[in-house]
Amino acid sequence: MDDTPIDPPRSVPDTSRLLIAIAGVPASGKTVFATRLVHTLNSLLPAHPSQSRAVLVGLDGWHLTRAQLDAMDDPKRAHDRRGIHWTFDAPAYVDFVARLRDPVQRDALIYAPFFDHSLKDPTPDAVVIGPSHRIVVIEGLYTMLDIDPWRRAAAQIDERWWVQIDPARAKTRLIKRHVQTGVAEDMDEAVWRAENNDEDNGNFISRNLFDVTHTIQSVDDPAYSI
Repeated sequence: MDDTPIDPPRSVPDTSRLLIAIAGVPASGKTVFATRLVHTLNSLLPAHPSQSRAVLVGLDGWHLTRAQLDAMDDPKRAHDRRGIHWTFDAPAYVDFVARLRDPVQRDALIYAPFFDHSLKDPTPDAVVIGPSHRIVVIEGLYTMLDIDPWRRAAAQIDERWWVQIDPARAKTRLIKRHVQTGVAEDMDEAVWRAENNDEDNGNFISRNLFDVTHTIQSVDDPAYSI
């Protein structure tokens, strides 16, 4: 990422959480950036030896399961397009963000799912947001999507950061990642998925963004993998 200073986020009441959404087209580097951001925040804002102030939540946890995709009218298309907005449980995600906006209560916990790449399905309640987590960073493709019901969640986010990248560089990263992670069996399938699913999703997001508060330029950093 670039080193452009980011304006301090707006203040929130003592009983509230600061919510930061990080989005970008597939392979823009948003996950790496979000992970580094949370690590940095926790190093700067210690709360307690056994607690942290910031927590990372991935939107991928709200992927529909493979069984749910199998039950759709066109299962093959659903699996081929897995990652498009209608293959997520958007209402459940919107409800999750609404709970984050509730006043912070002592000993009250909020749970989020986590996408297990080894299972290729979400694991429910795998991420715990406790009272000490006053900053919640949510990263994912549709965290600032301006269509219903997604916009209802985006409107409740305090900061919405868009990670900008050259489309050709994103495609190169995608193809490499699909092969390395086993999403595609070979290079031909990786290219097909990049061109027929990921690029379409990225273009759709770019055309339907909800009130971006800051744009961050993605750059290749040899010290980190994307």
